[in-house]
Amino acid sequence: MQVTETLTDGLKRNFTVVIPGSDLSEKRDKRLAELSKTMQMPGFRPGKVPLSMVRKRFGEAVAAEVLEASVNDATDKMMAERSLRPAVSPKVEVVNAGTEADLEFKIEMEVLPDVTLPDLKSLTLTRPVAPVTDAEVDEAIAKFADQRATLVPVEEVRPAVSGDVVTVDFLGKLEGTPFDGGAAQDSDVEIGGSGFIPGFAEQIEGMSVGEEKVINVTFPTEYHAANLAGKDVTFDITVKALKQKTPVVIDDAFAETNGFETLEEFRKFFKDRLEQQRSGASRMKVKRALLDELAKQADFAAPETLVEAEFAEIWRQVEAERAGGRLDAEDAAKDEETLRAEYRAIADRRVRLGLLVAEIGRSTNVQVTEQDLRRAMINEMQQFPGQEKMIIDFYQKNPRAMDRLRGPIFEDKVVDHALELATVTDQEVTTEVLFADDEE
Repeated sequence: MQVTETLTDGLKRNFTVVIPGSDLSEKRDKRLAELSKTMQMPGFRPGKVPLSMVRKRFGEAVAAEVLEASVNDATDKMMAERSLRPAVSPKVEVVNAGTEADLEFKIEMEVLPDVTLPDLKSLTLTRPVAPVTDAEVDEAIAKFADQRATLVPVEEVRPAVSGDVVTVDFLGKLEGTPFDGGAAQDSDVEIGGSGFIPGFAEQIEGMSVGEEKVINVTFPTEYHAANLAGKDVTFDITVKALKQKTPVVIDDAFAETNGFETLEEFRKFFKDRLEQQRSGASRMKVKRALLDELAKQADFAAPETLVEAEFAEIWRQVEAERAGGRLDAEDAAKDEETLRAEYRAIADRRVRLGLLVAEIGRSTNVQVTEQDLRRAMINEMQQFPGQEKMIIDFYQKNPRAMDRLRGPIFEDKVVDHALELATVTDQEVTTEVLFADDEE
């Protein structure tokens, strides 16, 4: 086998490979001889069919089989001898593959970059934490109880006050024209509650049954519908009914109705749940900080094929959000060229960071076990009760989907390893800071 390197440009490598025709002829004859031993044909005893007849019947198929195997074997051997790690499967083009001629083919590939492992012990990170207080447990239980309060119709004629639930019909208009999703009938609005546009419920407070009113509100700039984000609109409001809540007494009896023997057990359940939520948020924050630090050290060139594949996936999501009117208002205001450039930069960062994380995992022999995968599948099944069999069948029939399940597990294991080596200092913050969204 003769290998000639024809291009070295950054991470791109091109090769021309020539395999003597005699080598292929020998392999074809060997394969045909193997077939002749088991081939059956009328007029001949098993295994006694002449090689010429075997060649006539299977020659083309065997030639194709030998060609494919020779190309694959030669490519693997060439990469192993040169210690090349392809970013994606190499592109192979057969130039000459005559029956008796030498086999000549070209290989185009991108290789993975040389990655310098960071000194994880030198990393200094801050982990935000927000301890759960007794007052916060009380507040969580109070909200839980409030959601289960009995609603009683208000018989007297009086204006709606904070805590009341008002049944209304409303019609939203943008520049005087009704907009999609802006109308509803018999909709319950809690005065002082959340869930509606800021300023909506506040302007219904003070209205009485039968009263009509036009209110003005402004959609948040980050509203999911780009055509409404940051826009001033009006709502025609008609109050149809008024209800008030009967307060729930929070005691042992209330705890028992919710499956707990005592109020203390009930409180412990809520505290544990709050601590679990905050622990998860705290980990996500320190993980993001760690990955940001690693990204700074991932100062190598990323293979273009991987960047393009990552960008294509990101852009598909952007297009879907734009088509559904869910594109972020800030992104919606940008021109196509600017938006593409920004997301391509994000794709490049993700690829470089992913390669660095993969190299850290490879160097420390991080493994994703079958038990890890089963645990991840169980977690997913718990989110979709009743669809367990469908989820199992999906992963069994889709190996690539299993790979997508494996990726986050691998990353989390690398993160755990890095956090064990890094210097991590806890910093107490408010819950608002802990749960605030961070930009990519």
